[in-house]
Amino acid sequence: MNLSELAGQICKVLLPINEEVFFGNPDSNVAICTLSSMNLLREISNSHLMQKVALAGRLLSENKGIDLLVKYINKHPNLDTIIICGNDAAGHKAGHALSCLHKFGVDKDNRIINCVSSNPFLSISDLEIRQFQKQITLIEKIGQTNLEKIRSLV
Repeated sequence: MNLSELAGQICKVLLPINEEVFFGNPDSNVAICTLSSMNLLREISNSHLMQKVALAGRLLSENKGIDLLVKYINKHPNLDTIIICGNDAAGHKAGHALSCLHKFGVDKDNRIINCVSSNPFLSISDLEIRQFQKQITLIEKIGQTNLEKIRSLV
């Protein structure tokens, strides 16, 4: 186990986060990513907004979290829009990393290009990244935590 995996395991024990994703309308093409804003995620999951979106979830890491998100999106071709909102976790900056991945891709070492996150190395393939870039429109509202303003984007 490398250092980042060990740190991730320690975080799971010290800072358990049960809410990962909430599913809404399976016919919707929109997903909402609240980054590290867990209160916003709970607020969205308990609102009528879930009738208009396929899912709402969090994104805390700039590597494994993005790997999982891209794989999920690629398996669900009906999803074509992700609204990134909420606050980005300091250091990890997963929202910034996701935006950079979508705009620029990765370099030869699978590092997200132009990303300022602490460990922006992915394990997904170039083909998976290209499919994600082609399939998804990102609506970048990093820092936005107002439910009504997020609702207006859907």
